[in-house]
Amino acid sequence: MNWKEYTFGVQTGLPVGMGYFSVSFGFGAMAVAQGMKALDATLISLTNLTSAGQFAGLTLIVAAATLWEMVLTQLVINSRYALMSLALSQRMGEKIGLVPRLFIAFFNTDEIFALAMARREPLTVLYMLGLGTLPIVGWTLGTLCGALAGSVLPMSIRAALGVMLYGMFIAIVVPPAKKERKILIAVILSLILSSLFAWVPMLQKVSAGVSIVLCTVVAAAVCAALFPVKEVEEAAQ
Repeated sequence: MNWKEYTFGVQTGLPVGMGYFSVSFGFGAMAVAQGMKALDATLISLTNLTSAGQFAGLTLIVAAATLWEMVLTQLVINSRYALMSLALSQRMGEKIGLVPRLFIAFFNTDEIFALAMARREPLTVLYMLGLGTLPIVGWTLGTLCGALAGSVLPMSIRAALGVMLYGMFIAIVVPPAKKERKILIAVILSLILSSLFAWVPMLQKVSAGVSIVLCTVVAAAVCAALFPVKEVEEAAQ
């Protein structure tokens, strides 16, 4: 076994692990502020490694959503990972068994996928495992530190951490929305739909989980119809 591949993967994933620590710190602090135990928040991060899915899941947990609403919401939010995993499988330079595939699929986040696809050489199991080691460590430790810090902070500060989620989403959405019109339209559609579910009396009866799924699917469908991705046809020379 070429352990140099694993070491190189760990080195490549170091910046991602550091970034995950800072983001998951906010998740841990916010989870505790919402009444969740520090251990429970840490276990969520240890077994998930998905920022958008975890924040949406926390919202559903606080809203006492049903298990089916949780499953459907996570399926919609994380559906992109299926396509990303298919792309990774085409880059693997060796046949791998079921267990290594499960670990690689678990580590397959947006940032790890980008790093893996940027590599020119064929992907190996050890490289992919090394690439995901520090991100999962940083994500879990960040959540634990954030949860512990949130547990000892004054109630006023813990309550203020409740707006951290919205600040994170704004920081993620606003920059690309300024650059691309289709993203801006998707954000505006989602905002309008969310407002309807919050203010229209009949729609207020819809649970939080179902409303999140409906807003996501409708906004994505409208933007897919308005801005279809053109397939690039390579002419054989």
